[in-house]
Amino acid sequence: MTRMGDVLAGIHSSWEFDTDSVLIRFERGIRTPKLFHVLGERRIPHEALSSVELGPGARKGTVVLRILPRPGADPLLEAAAGQLREAADPYRLVLPAERETPAGYYAAELLSRLGPRAREEADEFMVDPPPAPLRFKAYDGRVAFDGATVDFRWFRTGASSAKWKAGDQTFAVAELAGVEWRSPELEGGYLRLLRRGPDGKPLSPAPLPADQDPTAVVFGLGYGLVHESLPLAASVLAAVQEVERTGGPVSALPNPRDPRRDPADIADRIRHLGELHSAGLLTDEEFSLKKQDLLAEL
Repeated sequence: MTRMGDVLAGIHSSWEFDTDSVLIRFERGIRTPKLFHVLGERRIPHEALSSVELGPGARKGTVVLRILPRPGADPLLEAAAGQLREAADPYRLVLPAERETPAGYYAAELLSRLGPRAREEADEFMVDPPPAPLRFKAYDGRVAFDGATVDFRWFRTGASSAKWKAGDQTFAVAELAGVEWRSPELEGGYLRLLRRGPDGKPLSPAPLPADQDPTAVVFGLGYGLVHESLPLAASVLAAVQEVERTGGPVSALPNPRDPRRDPADIADRIRHLGELHSAGLLTDEEFSLKKQDLLAEL
């Protein structure tokens, strides 16, 4: 990139192009997918990218800049396993057609920065997971993850007799081998924890339907929504990989977001936003909203 802090503002999100990564900041508008509200922001290292695309959008008068993380680089996409709707893809930046030229410039810049292993599967997660603690309500129970353990607390009105008899469940990350997530937007959606045996090797999934399996919660209409359940699944998946990588237990996942920003950095970014506004690349409303967002970080 020619300079740090370059920003491309689109519908539902804005992308900040740094020397080694792309920082995606999601808007919190009424029409913004709720998953984006929960994610807040995502920083994607250049080395985590496999490809960059630019093409016409589904809506007339728009273009879409899209980045594709390498397989295995992002726990969110690994947990989603291709089940996210296009509109909820966090790596699509929808822009007015008149911004195709700057979008093309940034697409070319990103393509030039793809690493030699861009087409290879990543050895480990390279994108930070949604930070714990996380929780959501499923049809038959409540799920909570504090970074070290996953808790299932059954609802008397929703849980099967098999789950009620087994009692509430708590699973340490160290005893898990993975997570299986079937979107609440699909029939028969569920979240299932995959466990390890005494030898440390992954066990085969229980031959039980999710509503009878005490290592799973089932989704129903209005329960276990994507924006609540998917971030938790991704966070658990990342914690499992961390245990596998380090060989030790975890106490909590670090929050990748700094609670406070350097005031000098904020001032520089506001000045650059002003330059983009003066150049006609940001509308008055976009400039005002993004300036407020930056000031809120102080």
